[in-house]
Amino acid sequence: MSKNIFERNRYEKKPKGENSALSKVINMIAVDKVRIILALFFSVIGAAATLIAPLFLKNISELILNGISAGQDLSSNSEVLMNIYICIGLFLGGSIFTYLQIYIIAGAVAKGSEKLRNEMTKKINRLPLNYFDTRNIGDVLSYVSNDVDVVGTTLNNSFSTLLSSIVTLLGVVAILFYLDWRIALVVLAILPIGFYFLAKVGVSSEKHFLNRQNLTSDISAEGEQAYTGYNIIRVFRATEQFRNRFAAKNFELEKANDKAEYFAGIMIPLMTFIGNLLFAAVALIGGVIAMNASGGAGSPERNAYIATIVAAVSYSEQLLQPLSSIATAMATLQQTAAAAKRILLFLGEEEQPDESNKTLKLDKIEGNIAFEHVKFGYTKDRVIVHDFSEVGKPGQKIAIVGPTGAGKTTMVNLLMRFYELNSGRITIEGVDTKEMNRSYVRSLFGMVLQDTWLFEGTIMENLKYSRPEATDEEVYEACRATHCDSFIRQQPNGYDHILNEDCGLSAGQKQLLTIARAMIQNAPMLILDEATSSVDTRTELQIQDAMDKLMKGRTSFVIAHRLSTIKNSDLIIVMKDGDVLETGNHDQLMALDGFYAALYNSQFTGKGPQFS
Repeated sequence: MSKNIFERNRYEKKPKGENSALSKVINMIAVDKVRIILALFFSVIGAAATLIAPLFLKNISELILNGISAGQDLSSNSEVLMNIYICIGLFLGGSIFTYLQIYIIAGAVAKGSEKLRNEMTKKINRLPLNYFDTRNIGDVLSYVSNDVDVVGTTLNNSFSTLLSSIVTLLGVVAILFYLDWRIALVVLAILPIGFYFLAKVGVSSEKHFLNRQNLTSDISAEGEQAYTGYNIIRVFRATEQFRNRFAAKNFELEKANDKAEYFAGIMIPLMTFIGNLLFAAVALIGGVIAMNASGGAGSPERNAYIATIVAAVSYSEQLLQPLSSIATAMATLQQTAAAAKRILLFLGEEEQPDESNKTLKLDKIEGNIAFEHVKFGYTKDRVIVHDFSEVGKPGQKIAIVGPTGAGKTTMVNLLMRFYELNSGRITIEGVDTKEMNRSYVRSLFGMVLQDTWLFEGTIMENLKYSRPEATDEEVYEACRATHCDSFIRQQPNGYDHILNEDCGLSAGQKQLLTIARAMIQNAPMLILDEATSSVDTRTELQIQDAMDKLMKGRTSFVIAHRLSTIKNSDLIIVMKDGDVLETGNHDQLMALDGFYAALYNSQFTGKGPQFS
C-alpha cells in the first residue's frame, strides 16, 4: 500500500504555481542579491565592451578603404593604430569582465545551494514520521542531493551564459539599428521565429525531464537497497533477480533520457540554423544596400557603406554565439525546471504542527505515566490500537509483550509523540504530552532500539551523541557498567577508534555501545525495544545486570520477544491486535494460565501460540 501512496504523491500531486517552480527555486538560491546585481553589472559591462569593439573595426575598415583610394601609406597611420589598440583593449576588457561575472555567479549559486540544502534538511526534521513510511529512502535522498545539485550546477553553468547572451543579443540588435535600421528590421523579423520553436520544444521536453528525475530517484533507491541489503541478497541467492530489476529500471531511465535529450538536442541545431539564416540575410541585405549606395567605387560614401556592412556582418556573427548559448541553456533549464518542481513538491509537504509556543516544562519528574483510552491507526481505515489504558508508576519496569503486529512498538512511538493519537491521551506526571513540546517530551526518554545506529566518527563522539557535555569520566563509568570498556580499550585507538563499516566491532558490541549511550544520556525514563536481540547469552546476562542498574529509580518500558528477559518486570502488559489481554507480573500471569502463560511455555516447549 505504501508504494501506491508513494507513486500517487509523486505523479499526481503538483505544487501550486507549477509553471513558476523554477523561478521560485532560483529566488531561494539567489540569496546574495548584492553579488547577483554586481554580476549583472559586470555582464552588461563585458557585453558592452565586446559589442562596441566592432564599431572600431568599422572605423578601421573605413580608414583603410579611404587610405587605399587616396594612395596613402597606412603602416604608420596613428588613427588606424589607435583604433586597433582600442579594439584590442575592448575585447580584452570584455573577457575580463565576463570572467568576473562567471566567478561571482559561481560563488552566489554555491552559497544559495548550501542554504537550500540546509533548508531541505530542516524540512526533513519537520516532517511527520508517517511521511517516511510512504516514501522510498532513495527518493528522499535524491531530493536533497541530486535535485539540488542539478539546480545548483545548472544555474552555475547556465545562468551566467544566459545572462551575458541575452545582454549581447539585445546589444547587437540595438547597434544594428544604429548602423542601419533596415538590417535591424530583418534581424527582428527572423529572431521571433527561432524563439517560438524554442518555446514549443521546451514545453514538450519538460515532462520527459521530470520523468527522468523521478526515475533517477528510483535508481538511487535500488542502489541504496543493494548496499544495505547486500548480505541478504547473497544469502537468498537473489543476485540475478535484483540485477534484472535494476536493469529494468535502468532501461526505463535510458528511454526517458533518450526522449529528454531528443528534445534538448533539437534546440542547438535549430538556433544554429536561425543564426546562420540571420548571417546570410544580413550579408545579402547589406550587399544590396552597398551596391545602391550613392557615390562611385572608392568614394567616401561607398566606402562608408562598405565599412558599415563589414560591421553589420561582424555583429551578425556575434548573434550566432548567444543564440547557441541560449539554446543550450534553455535545454539545460528544462532539466532544472523538473528538479525545481520536485524540490517545491518536497518543501510543500505537510509538516508537523509548529510547537515553538509550547514552553511547558515539568517541575519534578518521578515517572508517573498514564495511557487513557488511547486509540490510534496509521490510516483511518486501519486502526492498530483500539482502547488502550494503563498506568506506569515511578521506578517500575514495564514490559510490553505480544505477537508481531500486536501494537507494542506503536505504543512506544505514541509515547514519544512520533505519531499523534486518534483519541484519548497520554500523560506524564498528570500533564497531557500534547501540551508539551514534542522535542521536550522525547528528551525525557533514553532509548535503545533493536537496530543499532552509530554514525561515522569516534567511539567517544558516538557515546556523547545524546549528551555532548558529558565528561570523559562519566563515559568510562557507563562503559564499565555496560561491559563496553574492555573491548573499547582493545581497539587500536581506544575511545578514539573510528566507527565505520570496517571498524571491527560485532553486532553485539555495537548494541552494547548504544546501551552505554542511553546510560550517559541519563534521561529520567527509558524505552528499550528488543535491546538484547543482537547479543549472545553471556552478553545478555551482562546487559541485564547493567540494565537493572540503569533502570533503578526510572520508569522503563521494555519491548521483548524473549520473555525470559522480562521475568523480573514489575508490570507485564500482554497485547494482541491492539488490545490489552492481560496485565500483572510474571508470577501472576503464569498463575492465570492464559495467553501469556501459553506464550511463555511455547518458547521452551515449541508448542502453543507464537509471536508471529
